[in-house]
Amino acid sequence: MKRYWRAVLCLAFLALIRFGFAGYLIAVSNERSGSISLVESESRSVVATILVGKRPRGIHASPDGNFVFVALSGTPIAGPPLLDPQGNPIFRKEDPANSDHAADAIGVVDIKLRKLVRTIPSGSDPEQFAVSRDGKRLYISNEDISSASVVNVADGKVISTIPVKEEPEGVALSPDGKRVFITCETRGEVCVLDAKTDEKVGEFLVPGRPRNVAFTADGSLAFVPSESKGALHVINTKSLATEKVITLPKGSRPMDVIFDPISQQILTSNGRAGTVCAIAASNYEVQKTIKVGKRPWGMALAPDNSCLYVANGPSDDISVIDLKTDQEVARIKTGDSPWGVAIVPVSTDGAF
Repeated sequence: MKRYWRAVLCLAFLALIRFGFAGYLIAVSNERSGSISLVESESRSVVATILVGKRPRGIHASPDGNFVFVALSGTPIAGPPLLDPQGNPIFRKEDPANSDHAADAIGVVDIKLRKLVRTIPSGSDPEQFAVSRDGKRLYISNEDISSASVVNVADGKVISTIPVKEEPEGVALSPDGKRVFITCETRGEVCVLDAKTDEKVGEFLVPGRPRNVAFTADGSLAFVPSESKGALHVINTKSLATEKVITLPKGSRPMDVIFDPISQQILTSNGRAGTVCAIAASNYEVQKTIKVGKRPWGMALAPDNSCLYVANGPSDDISVIDLKTDQEVARIKTGDSPWGVAIVPVSTDGAF
């Protein structure tokens, strides 16, 4: 295992040399502002605010760092659902007449130009998505029509639409790029798609509103948060069986999850609890609970794994957590209701 991680670190170092890595931008989607904030990593200041459209949420950079993709939705913000005495959400039916589905798309932001340059058709009410390893495809969850769309980035055409289960949300590509995992909120199914054929090849259950998926570096394990249950499920990706259920501190409503291969920690943003948990991958024990802003949601790791960026929606800022000390060291003001975070590398010549 030590030899494996030594090889990973060596390859990462060589990649930094090859691509001239000198710094990075932090791209933040602001759900209520209809914008993206670009934050410079060294100064921790907003260097650009880009209007993109209605309700930007899921956000990712292209593999080459030239573009940022962001999910846009014309479905109105409803706020977090009320909870019953057991902590389960009480769902409210949305009125379709209030939705502007013409606004549903994936926005494409040119980092050099710092503006929205086009939109790519998605399905209805896209929330999260994944980008293929070569940057040619997007895998998109369409929350209000129980489907996933596969889109060709070059021509913007929908390649296929795959039925999944109710309220698909989180979308994650396995480390080898061969499978796509999609979490479905209503009943807790996690659907697994073949990334080449776009066919559904598996399914497992994570009760209590599964929100997202993260993987170990070798892809053997997946981590799926259960918001309503305040727990994190450890899944064997070969058998799709649950190996462990980790109970998080009282009041936790886990939203996003990230695996950090350097510190060997699983990190969860805990929504209404206003915290981030650091969990040891060796024994699945919560090592530290870190106070951040209000209702933390999306997260992203710095390229050198030195820190974690966390979007705090109602606080209108992002937290910076030092992963050596597992402490919040800064807050950066962004737009209204930051939702997602993505990292965009910057080359040594200053080009984006």
